[in-house]
Amino acid sequence: MILIAGCSRSVSPLTRLTETDVILAFGDSLTYGTGVSSEMSYPSVLASRIGRTVINEGIPGELSSDGLLRLPRLLDEYQPSLVVICHGGNDFLRKQPIEQLEHNLKQMVQLARDAGAEVILVAVPQPKLLMLSDAKVYQKVANEMHVAFVDDALSDILSETNLKSDAVHPNAQGYQLLAEAIEAVLTDAKAI
Repeated sequence: MILIAGCSRSVSPLTRLTETDVILAFGDSLTYGTGVSSEMSYPSVLASRIGRTVINEGIPGELSSDGLLRLPRLLDEYQPSLVVICHGGNDFLRKQPIEQLEHNLKQMVQLARDAGAEVILVAVPQPKLLMLSDAKVYQKVANEMHVAFVDDALSDILSETNLKSDAVHPNAQGYQLLAEAIEAVLTDAKAI
């Protein structure tokens, strides 16, 4: 619980979600729930906590450039009211240019908006020598695009050995904490 209290959140107002609104959880293995059963992934935990449909569209190993190509089909298929974007970890691991990640994240936000959805951006930690810290690119995108933002949650979780299933993925307790951090943003933004 201390982790959540320590997380900073940038909250832009969100439209209140009805019980029938769909949330699209979009990302890579952190969204998919690598390291745990599908019921313990953050989208599943979030759905049970807030009583809304949360579609898990996480693809392990996906780069943000591939995600950008995949997103339009998902927006059309699910017609979500809200998209939670948690993407970019594989870009860091494969040493992709940070400018490309920034561009891709901005395009994802714009695609979601163009489809009538609001956005929450989840910062993904950038591995650095002996530590993890949230990449500043997420704060920059959140500020420039005026979207709700979950900062520090993943870097705090992945900094604790007892919250990880491996070097780069949370365990069930870690995903629970991530879901709680996203729920806190939804609550603060008056979306639930």
